[in-house]
Amino acid sequence: MITCTALRWGAPGQPLTPALDLTLIKASLTGVIGANGSGKSSLLKVIAGLQKPLSGKVTMDVPRRGGVSFLPQQQHLDRQFPISLQELVAAGFWGTRLTPQQRNERLHAVLEDWCLNGLEQRPLMALSGGELQRALLARMSLAEAPVLLLDEPHAALDEDGQALCWKHIHAWHDEGRTVVVVCHDLASVRQHTQQVVQIKSTGCVFGPSKELIRPQPHMQVA
Repeated sequence: MITCTALRWGAPGQPLTPALDLTLIKASLTGVIGANGSGKSSLLKVIAGLQKPLSGKVTMDVPRRGGVSFLPQQQHLDRQFPISLQELVAAGFWGTRLTPQQRNERLHAVLEDWCLNGLEQRPLMALSGGELQRALLARMSLAEAPVLLLDEPHAALDEDGQALCWKHIHAWHDEGRTVVVVCHDLASVRQHTQQVVQIKSTGCVFGPSKELIRPQPHMQVA
């Protein structure tokens, strides 16, 4: 469970919203939506413990160290860092207890799941945006954290990549994990999540996705 109590976040002295009181139950799947600059990514960082709130607090029923896995936006990754795609993905093993053979088998399976076969030794700078995004998501697949915080997992993915992304998000949720997804694609959020937090400067709204996100003419309503 994730509980935000009188939570404010943003630049010092400039909270992005009024104080937020929010409870996300264990094993829920929640979307986070809002305009650019509204504070979606910052909220995820505060929940993950990567950024301090201006006031209030976040409590969870899991430890942040080992209990929470965070998917950052790929522009925050140094693509000049001299590691291969395989090494980036394998970083997801941090904190797990597996034998070398188990790691190799699991890594091979995850690379195949995310359609990354043949790219294992390619350096980060040689990856396309979609390949890098799938590598970051593959790293999440190796994590055993019960809470997953995903900041724009759709970024740079084509239609097939987006479908693959949501397939894995639902699989993680079906495993009983608590998943929070920041996403600009309202149709996808409406279709795939149970509930949504809509961030506004006047205050946050929380409720069922299909009630808070009204279908638009271009949406395929589920």
